[in-house]
Amino acid sequence: MADIAIPVLRLTDARTPDGRFVPEFLDELRRALHEVGFLQLTDFGADAGQVDELADVTRRFFALPLADRLALDNRASPHFRGYTRLGHEITAGRPDAREQLDFAPEQAPLPRDEWDATYRLLEGPNQWPEASLPELREKVLAWAELLSGVGTELTRALAAALGLPETHFDAVFAGAPHWFGKLIRYVGVQDQDLQAQGVGPHADWGFLTLLLQDSTGGLQARPSRSGEWVDVPPLDGALVVNVGEMLEVATHGYLVATVHRVLPCAPATTRQSIGFFWSPRLDATLDPVPLTPELAAHAPGVTETEHNALLPRFGDNALKGWLRSHPEVAARHHADLLG
Repeated sequence: MADIAIPVLRLTDARTPDGRFVPEFLDELRRALHEVGFLQLTDFGADAGQVDELADVTRRFFALPLADRLALDNRASPHFRGYTRLGHEITAGRPDAREQLDFAPEQAPLPRDEWDATYRLLEGPNQWPEASLPELREKVLAWAELLSGVGTELTRALAAALGLPETHFDAVFAGAPHWFGKLIRYVGVQDQDLQAQGVGPHADWGFLTLLLQDSTGGLQARPSRSGEWVDVPPLDGALVVNVGEMLEVATHGYLVATVHRVLPCAPATTRQSIGFFWSPRLDATLDPVPLTPELAAHAPGVTETEHNALLPRFGDNALKGWLRSHPEVAARHHADLLG
């Protein structure tokens, strides 16, 4: 384990009373996401009790009878929305010891003959437990609205921290940013197939990730500049923020989508987290930004492997990820895209 501390920033420190970004905040933000790829963010604008209420309604969702959760089975959704059973999401080629509810902006699905690109299959309705837990939808979408604002502010701060106009990235988010979210419960199990990982090593395919984790622990990051695993310790009421692949593409590798994982829970224990993945429009292409010579000297290009190309158009990058991580949905609804 590397001896690296995860930086902690307060979003209320970002701007002066007259609305300008504080240079010291920008320096700390840039340094944290360049050197570590992760930070923890406090004072981000949640209403009193909002975090606790969201955590509580999420716990109540996973306490519903399995039949109620399976009524939202994601295998019925060609848009990869809904409930994923324990062990049925794949990361790094192995099943994860977690169950979850995936959601994204509520959208009317386009008929296939009206698609302008294959990634349009990601647009569609969510699945909510309207009968068994009707308040879940309201609280989750209120959280998504809050974090869309946080994502916008962090995106503008990052642009300014890179020496760009703070509105530099606004165009790729304008109109219909395709954020997505997950309510997640990790479960400690006896099943040998699931004991290897809560979630396996991976990088996120969006722009920025904003994660609310409980007090259990187990999240680890592997900063590319050290190559060793670092604990991301729980911090009450804080958001864990990390770089996604689209931001790595946009900065030509100056900011890296840091690989991370979640260790498996001990048998008969659980861990809960709520992920929000701030992402641009599906049709948005992230071109490398003009970096200053000083920053460009530390931008080695994107990190790609034969198993994971980083695609500059977000819809393509997202579709690649969904097809890989949810093979049952892909096989049932999109077999023609596999191969």
